[in-house]
Amino acid sequence: MLAIGVGGADAVDAMTGTPWELKAPQVVGIHLTGSLNGWSTTKDLILHLAGRLTVRGGTGRILEYFGPGVFNQSCTGLATIANMGAEVGATTSTFPYTPKMNAYLKATGRGLVAIAADEAASQGFLSPDDGAQYDEVIDINLSEIEPTITGPFTPDLATPISKFGSFVKDQGWKDEFSAGLIGSCTNSSYEDMTRVADLARQAQAAGIQAKVPFLCTPGSEQIRATMERDNVTASLEGVGAVVLANACGPCIGQWKREDRKDEENGNLSLNIHHKKLTETNNLAILTSFNRNFKSRNDGNRLTMNFLASPTIVTAMSFSGKLSFNPITDSLTLPSGEAFKFTPPSGQDLPSAGFAAGEASYYPQPNPRPQPDVEVVIKPDSQRLELLEPFPSHFGENNPRGLELPPLKVLMRVRGKPSMTKAEMLTRLSIATWKYLERSLQSLRVSKLVSSLGL
Repeated sequence: MLAIGVGGADAVDAMTGTPWELKAPQVVGIHLTGSLNGWSTTKDLILHLAGRLTVRGGTGRILEYFGPGVFNQSCTGLATIANMGAEVGATTSTFPYTPKMNAYLKATGRGLVAIAADEAASQGFLSPDDGAQYDEVIDINLSEIEPTITGPFTPDLATPISKFGSFVKDQGWKDEFSAGLIGSCTNSSYEDMTRVADLARQAQAAGIQAKVPFLCTPGSEQIRATMERDNVTASLEGVGAVVLANACGPCIGQWKREDRKDEENGNLSLNIHHKKLTETNNLAILTSFNRNFKSRNDGNRLTMNFLASPTIVTAMSFSGKLSFNPITDSLTLPSGEAFKFTPPSGQDLPSAGFAAGEASYYPQPNPRPQPDVEVVIKPDSQRLELLEPFPSHFGENNPRGLELPPLKVLMRVRGKPSMTKAEMLTRLSIATWKYLERSLQSLRVSKLVSSLGL
């Protein structure tokens, strides 16, 4: 199976029964050997790959990961890679079925799916065919991957952490950042959270707290509840972290940021894909999210946002400096002693199983329409509004009478829509016309069949 995301216009085509067309993509084989170690994670792998492919390198291509290195990764670690495949423009990402996928399915209450997958795998499915040919093969030795930071403003400006300090200095930026953010859908697995909790416990034992605002967003109710039960939340809060509600959160801009609005981080002047960019920027932020285009997180287009793994973001939050490398650098304790983090460890699955959390948040197994449920919206809401059906232009005062009376107005626009909206409206209009055209054709065929007495 290949899962391929589509945009709104494509969804409209499907809703109207229009065939969805997709140009046959190329298949790029990502051959993984070796194993990640120390501070390196699957997030660093995909950030490294983004630096090699660029944001356009995966366009019109499926990324198929294969080789012995795949089987060393957790199921959720591979999910992080697939999550960020969109950042290189990939049509989709795929992996062979592994024993760790089996374990994850069972741990999340999908044992029957695991049994079916095992059966399919035993028949030769869910893995590359022998002698499979790829349009391109990219070899990556995981043992050589080091933690990577990408940005600002693009996920493919990748810099190994060993060179990031000098990169910051060369650009003339202040050697500081104003917030560390981890979690969301990309990096809030149990493995991610237990690894950062390990760092938090090391810091707490040394008597140090986060130097910058440190925010954590659990990616699901299941993860939130399991974090609380297993004292992961307590460990993070013990060093000054704020654990937010399980939601997208600051990753998509749900962050009402009030601090340090008027401070600057020097003049930004760098080349991104041969384009010169120069402007004055606010302080930087470090996140473990998947995207970092302008204004993405705090609504400020001048905030420099860098992407890294949750462990790197966490460790650097105790320094507050962009040049800090937790692999080689030490922090000075209040006593004057030097403290250095040890590589974090975590569990890919909880020993006691996942906690379900608040059951009311979960959808019903067999949901049924509930038309009697009232949708309550505040009368003065600035975000939501109950729309009444659009009245017809073809009313009693129309000298031409009621034209096209069976039809309903689907959408009405006033003013000057943006190009994106204009494209959407155009696609919607075309899709609607195709639907009407097919309906008329069916009607003509029916009349023809009837006239022929068939």
